[in-house]
Amino acid sequence: MIATPLKTPPAIFYPETDGKPMGETDVHIKQILNLLFTLSWFYRDDPQAYVAADLLLYYMEGEPKEFVVPDVFVVKGVPKGERRVYKVWEEGRAPDVVFEITSLSTRREDLGSKKVLYADLGITEYFVFDPTNGSLHGFRLHGTEYQLIPSPLFSESLGLELRVQANRLRLYDPKTKTLLMTAEEEAAGRAASDEEIKRLKAEIERLKGKP
Repeated sequence: MIATPLKTPPAIFYPETDGKPMGETDVHIKQILNLLFTLSWFYRDDPQAYVAADLLLYYMEGEPKEFVVPDVFVVKGVPKGERRVYKVWEEGRAPDVVFEITSLSTRREDLGSKKVLYADLGITEYFVFDPTNGSLHGFRLHGTEYQLIPSPLFSESLGLELRVQANRLRLYDPKTKTLLMTAEEEAAGRAASDEEIKRLKAEIERLKGKP
């Protein structure tokens, strides 16, 4: 009797998009991108710190419908590198910090079901910010539940203080006593530096030409 060969189970497909937009408005998108830039720059020299935005995070192996899409998240203790999705069971750990840029239409979910899920996943800190009115809430995990972080909000995981300026979320480094730059500020600073270099070169050439 010839044994029937066992069939290899089909590979499980984990989609890379949920079909939803990154943010509701330009303000929301810009805030997400600025957080992504600022945190990526802050951890640029740490090979074991991963920062992502709008990436599907799967938290249950074999269940491609069980996912969440944090606006921005930080994972310490996993290598840098581009990922198409984030699978908790493959990486070996859930994010340390999650940011949600909320709005009137998502606030109930962000402060309700997502908050419960993030606590269940063991995400140490969770921050919810609304750029339309500047409201900011921070939560830190104690046991299995989140407790509100008192103001001024400080992230123990990141070592950074969270501040709201002109309805924008900014990150402040107490070690250097400076605000971390946004993408726009970094670009503006680079442009200013280029102009200063040109001015100095012109001045040097002028001095060379003096008798």
